[in-house]
Amino acid sequence: MISLKALGKNPFKTLLIFSSITIAVMAIFLISSVSQGVIGMYSKMIKTDGDIIITQKGISDTFFSNVDIALMQKIDALQDVASSYAMIVGASPIGHIPIAGIYGTTQNHMSHYKLIKGKYPKEGEVILGANLAKQFATVSVNIGSKSFGISGVFSSEIGFEDGGAVMNIEDAGKLFNRSASFILVTSDSPNSTDDIVKKIALLDDEIEVKTTQNFVKEYNQFKIIENSSLVVSTLAFAMGLMGIASVMSMIVNSRKEEFGIMRALGKSRLFIIKNLFFETLIMSVSAYLFAFLLSLGILAMLPHIEMLHGYVNGTLSLSTALYVFASTLFMALFGSLIPAWIASKTDPILLINQGSA
Repeated sequence: MISLKALGKNPFKTLLIFSSITIAVMAIFLISSVSQGVIGMYSKMIKTDGDIIITQKGISDTFFSNVDIALMQKIDALQDVASSYAMIVGASPIGHIPIAGIYGTTQNHMSHYKLIKGKYPKEGEVILGANLAKQFATVSVNIGSKSFGISGVFSSEIGFEDGGAVMNIEDAGKLFNRSASFILVTSDSPNSTDDIVKKIALLDDEIEVKTTQNFVKEYNQFKIIENSSLVVSTLAFAMGLMGIASVMSMIVNSRKEEFGIMRALGKSRLFIIKNLFFETLIMSVSAYLFAFLLSLGILAMLPHIEMLHGYVNGTLSLSTALYVFASTLFMALFGSLIPAWIASKTDPILLINQGSA
């Protein structure tokens, strides 16, 4: 109760601390969550219908990979292979949209895209993701320098797909001048996956074969995104935490007169430290919870912002939430208790004189 009264005495200072902690916590929540959301969407897209992925050897990004689609016939003939399909992934202006994802796929994979209306595309046609379809009221759309008829609209839980366009792989091949970006293979049994990987690798010296699980772990673009977000979020969070410690320290120093009066009235140093501890704890936890809820709200809104076309998504992990919580408490307590301990050891008369100066 004493701690709550103390916080209410200086509402502006209390609001300043609360805002500083909230902004610092939200910085790392949003930066790390968005990067993980991007990685999660692409990982899910690759791992949805395949146990094995085949890409061009030495290529760091599937957007530049070119695999001979004719390999599918040899792959399907291998023992324990249930099915395979090929995809071309690229990006291109679509109508007035500056850039959007383009997915060319073989006919046996078209059912992956759940139609809302219309039919699956034939030659010279595309189906649009639900988010992208909101931007067009026409029956055709220009992709790059070519015009495609819109045969239908599909929905997908993956933001990249829901904001993109799907066409036959032959049309995508002409658009991007490649045979296939990658081939995905499904095995009859998880136990046979490693054996199939070895057999496929022998079919062509120009390909790289991995399980989709290993591919996601080792994909260079994911590492770049993770490392970049780690650096940016760490810097933002560090600056925020230092700001919290500085603000807490300044506010404690501004209360020297109050501490001096307490000491002159016979209050112990432990009494001062204890009350300041609970003040800081209440402020830090409440600001953290507010930032946590606000971040969840923003992350929930991101997929529904039309101008983002579903490409930006975010997932907040439990480990990140716990790490931020522990760091916030530590820096807030460090910034307040150390100056308070030093002040409490000072002669009460000097504290009163310093506070009134």
